[in-house]
Amino acid sequence: MSQVSSSITVQLNGEPCRIEGDPRLAALIEKLNMKRGRIAVELNGEVVPKAEHDSVVLRDGDRLEIINFVGGG
Repeated sequence: MSQVSSSITVQLNGEPCRIEGDPRLAALIEKLNMKRGRIAVELNGEVVPKAEHDSVVLRDGDRLEIINFVGGG
């Protein structure tokens, strides 16, 4: 019997991104080594509040835009 791999593919900033395992938005942010306090996330055209990152489950074909704020001076 073959084992089913749990993976999905989303569009991340216009590029295909394969996600293995945990499909939560928070897990993807962690995998990308981004700090939650310094990013803005849009999922399928809707802004996702930081408080909802843990509960949002990504699905195959979702479109994500993640903007990382960089401080300067």
